[in-house]
Amino acid sequence: MVAAAPTEERVWQLLEEVLDPEVPVLSILDLGIVRSVRVEGEQVTVSITPTYSGCPAMNTIATDIRLRLLAEGITRLTIHNQLSPAWTTDWMSQAGRDKLEAYGIAPPVDGTATGHMLNLFGKDTAVRCPLCKSAHTHLVSQFGSTACKAHYQCDDCQEPFDYFKCHA
Repeated sequence: MVAAAPTEERVWQLLEEVLDPEVPVLSILDLGIVRSVRVEGEQVTVSITPTYSGCPAMNTIATDIRLRLLAEGITRLTIHNQLSPAWTTDWMSQAGRDKLEAYGIAPPVDGTATGHMLNLFGKDTAVRCPLCKSAHTHLVSQFGSTACKAHYQCDDCQEPFDYFKCHA
């Protein structure tokens, strides 16, 4: 039996099933790292952008993409690393942000690309606690469990939590 030629729509559906190895509640589409899918006959090209230069998860993500598409019978596959434009948290889906918060990681807050930043009114931009939803939190460390996260603590419930840093 000959498999039907892949379609762009089907490849996008399959990519939704590929999870981020560092935050496994997010698909690579939730993260917004898939920049394009091109299908030309049997040849499929997927372009991905790392969340930051040197991200150690990109090799795993490329392998996971390859394995998922191979399981679907897609054998002519190129995975292209696209470095420009640089990835930004603006590319994350709202569903991805919601999944992060439900998982216990505070999603990115605009204006915090370099940490706990002052907003236009001279006040700290609040990073909301994903557990109790309080805005009374403080930065513990610019560096969390992975390079793309910072470590915070809630002043109300006292729980520590990761914050997915804003990347502009």
